[in-house]
Amino acid sequence: MIALGRRVPEAPRIPEAHRIPAAPAETLGDHTARQLLRLCEVVGLGPADAIGYVRVVSQALGPVAERPLHLPSPDGSALSDDHTPVEYSLSFEPGAQPTLRVLVEPGCGAGDLARSGREGLRTVRELARRWGFGTERLDLLEDLFFPASPQGPLALWCALELRPGGIPKVKVYLNPAASGPERARATVREAMRRLGHQRAFDALPTADGLLYFALDLGDWDEPRVKVYTAHRDLTAAGTAGLSRMPGGPGAAEVEAFFRTATGAEEGGYGLPDRRPVQACHAFTGPAGGGPSGFTLYVPVRDHARHDGEALERAEALLHRYGIDRAALSDALAAVTSRRLDDGLGLIAYLALARQQGRPPRLMAYLSSEAYRVRPPALPVGAAGR
Repeated sequence: MIALGRRVPEAPRIPEAHRIPAAPAETLGDHTARQLLRLCEVVGLGPADAIGYVRVVSQALGPVAERPLHLPSPDGSALSDDHTPVEYSLSFEPGAQPTLRVLVEPGCGAGDLARSGREGLRTVRELARRWGFGTERLDLLEDLFFPASPQGPLALWCALELRPGGIPKVKVYLNPAASGPERARATVREAMRRLGHQRAFDALPTADGLLYFALDLGDWDEPRVKVYTAHRDLTAAGTAGLSRMPGGPGAAEVEAFFRTATGAEEGGYGLPDRRPVQACHAFTGPAGGGPSGFTLYVPVRDHARHDGEALERAEALLHRYGIDRAALSDALAAVTSRRLDDGLGLIAYLALARQQGRPPRLMAYLSSEAYRVRPPALPVGAAGR
């Protein structure tokens, strides 16, 4: 294993376990495979499952998996800051092994959004045939989210929640603004109506935009329909009214999470042009109007100086909820061998999720950094020096 070197005082050292050896010339598929194999080890998935999932992800990426990394990302994927069409996340619950998820853009490199959408649909339907689940709900919405001349940053993203046994849970993410941003509200409202949630749209909070429309496909106890909303210039106090989930998280819990994730407790630090905070509103079961789940996503990379600081905030949150912090540090080491204070964005988002009938979950979203490591943020006022 390659030694990490001495850590600087303000940045935690990445553990030496699960290190990634350097590769002189590799493809996106090589890069992703090495990361995913190590991450599977961190969350306790066996070698057979890990190898199977690596193959599935490589197939889902399509031709771009064979693209050398010295070439730029094709089509400029909006899935990550450096345009890598892959993102990882870990979901943590008290007393349980973390769950690993991989998000991919199957149509990246297809040439335009229309082709990307067709390739994404083809990939999802191939996965459905492979694992024997239906795509009826997705098929019902095809005309809404896949017009002839789509707009926006994406056509379809596909997430795999990796489980022992080699059969993941599958989620798809669609673009509400596919027919234009002015049509996003009408598109989401109609999609909810077709899926049997006639009053769901009216339960959403006021927002600065509709980001994603998501569906659970396959083996879910309660398949969800999810709507992601954007909230710019949000304050801790402003988080209180975002959850519309009956019996959901209290205002104090959501505000405390927001303060810790953004660093507001230490006075805060952030970029002048931050990404919006995101909220997810999940609907399950028969049409009842209100959501059964709520998640708040903080773009921690826009509120920290470097990834060491972001990790410290994540660990503080894990400790607060009684969750072992070691797996997150191991996961970062599975993804990269660089020092945490040498970059910003490895930890992209921190999230707090509440779902009816389940304990609270914390989630950390990890960037692949296949194409670029974003430099640490400069202190306020230092850019002109």
